Amino acid sequence: MPTTHAAAVRNLVAARLDDVLADLDLLVSLETPSQRRDLLRAALPQIEAYLVGRLGEPARRVQHDGGEFGDVLDLTWTGSGAAGEVLSLAHYDTVWPEGTLAGWPLRRDGDVLTGPGVLDMKLGIVQTVWALLALLELGVPHPDLRLMLTADEEIGSRAGRPHLEAAAREALVTLVTEPSADGAVKTRRKGMVFADLVVNGVEAHAGLDPDTGASAVYELATLVPEVVALAESGRGTTVNVGTFTGGTGRNVVAGHATCAVDVRIQEPAEEDRVVAALEALRPHDPRCRLEVAIDRNRPPMNPGEHTARLVGLARVAGADLGVEVGEVADGGASDANFIAALGLPVLDGLGGIGAGPHARHEHVLVSGVPRQTALLAGIIEQLAG
Repeated sequence: MPTTHAAAVRNLVAARLDDVLADLDLLVSLETPSQRRDLLRAALPQIEAYLVGRLGEPARRVQHDGGEFGDVLDLTWTGSGAAGEVLSLAHYDTVWPEGTLAGWPLRRDGDVLTGPGVLDMKLGIVQTVWALLALLELGVPHPDLRLMLTADEEIGSRAGRPHLEAAAREALVTLVTEPSADGAVKTRRKGMVFADLVVNGVEAHAGLDPDTGASAVYELATLVPEVVALAESGRGTTVNVGTFTGGTGRNVVAGHATCAVDVRIQEPAEEDRVVAALEALRPHDPRCRLEVAIDRNRPPMNPGEHTARLVGLARVAGADLGVEVGEVADGGASDANFIAALGLPVLDGLGGIGAGPHARHEHVLVSGVPRQTALLAGIIEQLAG
């Protein structure tokens, strides 16, 4: 005997797959780059109209001002199960700049559906809608569902973080519809530290007065190996110098140079170690000045006391679908990191099956949409008890 109605949800979604994909087309057609407050704020009313059109007016609606970023939309629909609410967390910003759609609209080739933001993570929004819609149409008891859409996840969630953390504290569980790992949920993610190194040297003519100059480019180049050496593969700590710029011309001793550093950590103690080492860096040439700006962007996400129970819920729903749901570690980060760091129950990676987030081959597998939507619905259903 099945434990959940996940199979019935899968069948409903499969039967109405054209409608589901039309919804996805609608959201992908709204260009929402993280840095464009104007585009984000123009898109949000259209996203809300879509949500209300499918699910009806929410019992509670709050729109939080995102300041220089897009706003946070916070909607709650009343359930029919026991008291309490489930928080479904998603972001509607993408990494893709305005104009991307002109040369890369949503396209389907067999089972592959490609387009900017289709996997990361507009399908996650659509799946949440259809999971709740299916439960409603099937008359399945479920808790209140609180859907929170943030607009700056791709650039650190500075505006979204306090709102999602507050909402998670009030929820039974937070479910994050970031992309799945081939159908597996994500229970371990790396934390992120961003560092910007700036060196100011002394400009001089490279031919006439080279000895009077102090090259910022050379100084920073000597520091980069020290930065990269902070990696500890055995502890899951990686260090990447992603950009390096400097100088004004071939014949000028460079007076300025910068580099951007990305650090990924799995063990919380590694964050303090790496940050302390970065802050302790000193220029080798006393004529140069070094500035180091640190952004402890996200803490690592590691399994906690709630993880096994939540993975168990996913596996129960998966069994009703005839699939085995695995769990994986992921080198990327998401807003689930913040919630896990608070010791609150959170399950990530419940979104689409596909590949290529942030890349030109970003895509989802259409065949995975009914399954993933049903998996989400099956988890929500179990939380009604």
